[in-house]
Amino acid sequence: MRSIFKFSLIAIFILLSKAVLAQKVYEVPYESWADLKIYIVPYESWADLKVYKVPYESWATKDGLWYTVPYESWAHVKIYFVPYESWADLKIYYVPYESWAGWNDESKKHLLHPKKQ
Repeated sequence: MRSIFKFSLIAIFILLSKAVLAQKVYEVPYESWADLKIYIVPYESWADLKVYKVPYESWATKDGLWYTVPYESWAHVKIYFVPYESWADLKIYYVPYESWAGWNDESKKHLLHPKKQ
């Protein structure tokens, strides 16, 4: 009985930790609506974050794995793509493989986890 309780707690913890790490994003039409302004750079080494767009929400299990949601209210982060690098909060590069996704500049990590008021 006790081991079942421990297993249940561990399973709940794992599920919650994955939910916290998931990056569900929504692209807003106006800069002022965004939590984060994004610029897509032409080279991987110039990026703060390497991004891989996943086809399923359950696959977005770490920073850099983005799932685009259809509704703003479902998103963890609302993003807007800016035309100039100097306007951006975060520079990204789209990578072709899921395993390549992740941070080049960990100092910007706080940008993907905005505080909700």
